Amino acid sequence: MSGGTDSSVAALLLQDAGYEVTGVTFRFYEKEGDTEYLDDARTLCERLKIKHISYDVRNMFRETIIDYFIREYMAGHTPVPCTLCNNNLKWPLLQQLADELGIYHFATGHYVRKRFIDGFYHITAGADPDKDQSFFLWGLPQDILQRMLLPMGELTKIRVREIAEERGFLKAAHKRDSLGVCFCPMDYRTFLRRELPENSIRPGKFFDETGNFIAYHEGYPFYTIGQRRGLGIDLNRAVFVKEIFPEENKVILSNLKALEKTEMTLKDWNITNPDALLCKDDVIVKIRYRKQANRCTVTLQADNTLHVQLHEPLTAIATGQAAAFYREDVVLGGGIIQ
Repeated sequence: MSGGTDSSVAALLLQDAGYEVTGVTFRFYEKEGDTEYLDDARTLCERLKIKHISYDVRNMFRETIIDYFIREYMAGHTPVPCTLCNNNLKWPLLQQLADELGIYHFATGHYVRKRFIDGFYHITAGADPDKDQSFFLWGLPQDILQRMLLPMGELTKIRVREIAEERGFLKAAHKRDSLGVCFCPMDYRTFLRRELPENSIRPGKFFDETGNFIAYHEGYPFYTIGQRRGLGIDLNRAVFVKEIFPEENKVILSNLKALEKTEMTLKDWNITNPDALLCKDDVIVKIRYRKQANRCTVTLQADNTLHVQLHEPLTAIATGQAAAFYREDVVLGGGIIQ
């Protein structure tokens, strides 16, 4: 329970359904020591007359998510902290805590559903297409999927706010949605400068594909593959980041067509049911959270990576990004682009 709208309404809906609810607030990251979210979650649990636990995992979050986030940008990659947090930290911690307390089910305020198909539990997209979070949960194993409850899956965000207001939880009803990465919601560049030693990020050079110098840039970690805006240059034509060379502090710019690729390789993958995914020609792959889907065929390689053959070219495939596989609204698995 983060103290926000979704987890608050999830708790009261579970209670309405007859469950004995225990609220847990993970202390992942607290900007400038702000713990208002803890007070909000605790107050809501008191009003619902349910037990509340706070679980301090700030050191684990720092090592698992924040340090990884910094390393990936410094390697010229595009990190996916929310995907790693959900699959490697948040849900496994919920399972661990539930086991310690002797509780079978665990739940969150995620806008997703689940379905049992051919002997396997699958995450499926939430009813609200604007809030669907299924893209982030491809890495969850069966022992977590079978125990999870997802009370928000059938609801829209508008309805969730209405429920909170109807029940008198006015602060929860009107809380702003969190945007972006929780520890640097607006500007990761400022975050990197603050976290890294001075002069870790230095000005470098933009080049075109043939090696011609174009302009100076602020430092390669401040750019990601496919980026168009915020380059700080005006060439009277659209250019995009095509490649990043950390060792040389060099960034290659090109037109959009030059970013097209027809294949990619995934590491650290998870497949819910191999028979439903591998070597099928009706699989959809997404490498972005919203408004992007491409048909592909996925095969398992001898080196235990997944090869993804795209049926049509896709632009801005970046090392470090997540790729999630779907059939219609059903999540089949995913991995990290290598």
